[in-house]
Amino acid sequence: MTQLIRRASAEARAFGSKRQAKLDKQDKKQGKRFKRERDDDLDDAPRIDVPRKPRFAPVTFSEEDGVRFLHFGTEWVQGAMRLKKPNHIELEYAQQMMAWLLFIETPKRIVQLGLGSAALTKFAHAFLKRAKVEAVELNPSVVIAARTMFELPNDDARLTVHEQDAWDFVTDRSNHGTIGALQIDVYDATARGPVLDSVAFYRACRACLTAPAGVVTVNLFGDHPSFVRNMKRLNEAFDGRVIALPEVHDGNRIAIAFAGPALDVTYAQLEKRAKLIEKELKLPAREWVKGLSISAGAENATSFSI
Repeated sequence: MTQLIRRASAEARAFGSKRQAKLDKQDKKQGKRFKRERDDDLDDAPRIDVPRKPRFAPVTFSEEDGVRFLHFGTEWVQGAMRLKKPNHIELEYAQQMMAWLLFIETPKRIVQLGLGSAALTKFAHAFLKRAKVEAVELNPSVVIAARTMFELPNDDARLTVHEQDAWDFVTDRSNHGTIGALQIDVYDATARGPVLDSVAFYRACRACLTAPAGVVTVNLFGDHPSFVRNMKRLNEAFDGRVIALPEVHDGNRIAIAFAGPALDVTYAQLEKRAKLIEKELKLPAREWVKGLSISAGAENATSFSI
């Protein structure tokens, strides 16, 4: 992003000097003073674009009943960690961000856009051993907080945190076709909708997914106008292959977007897969299957198609 500033160019200063000389000559000739514009009046000077450093809200914390919460200077919760289970995903909506596990095996590369308290990043790094896990976070204070307050390990052969804008990451062609599961949770201090939500952004996210199939999960706010806007843009970017799980917590809804060939799987198969996820990863996956059937409006259907 850039900020426009006003600065006098050499041409503008030269013009000002000539004008000043002319005014002085007229003053002497006519015996009166003219109203002059100051040399430093830059209203008509050319505008020059200069880089603007991002402005971040303060990173703050709270604790209650053995759970540490991340905030961006407001009461809105941006992440959480149970102190006795630092690698456990505490919040239900964050657990739902792992719903891609119902549809694909652990991919080689899992990426989280927006680090937050690093719950998803830590979980994938700790329990999905076959994957290289990466997180993209623009705010350096959030990265420091994740390391010092939420027990995110240092980078290693399987873990990388990129201090980078998510837009730059997904539009980098070197990332296209390389990510099996992409989890998007990009909120600012107001926490009222993703800060990146254009069709172009979601198309770039889709371009990052591997062939033949990849899955994106997105944290949205169901009780805010941004939800309808984001669902519309996700559907445009993913050719209508998007579904949102029912609302949890204070309005959070997780959208799941699919790339690759059409999916047609029985709910019995999803239930079987969910039981395996619950056994091995201790995530409430059968609730996800129930939520899918509700959102699809097919609670009595035998298969899920998208």
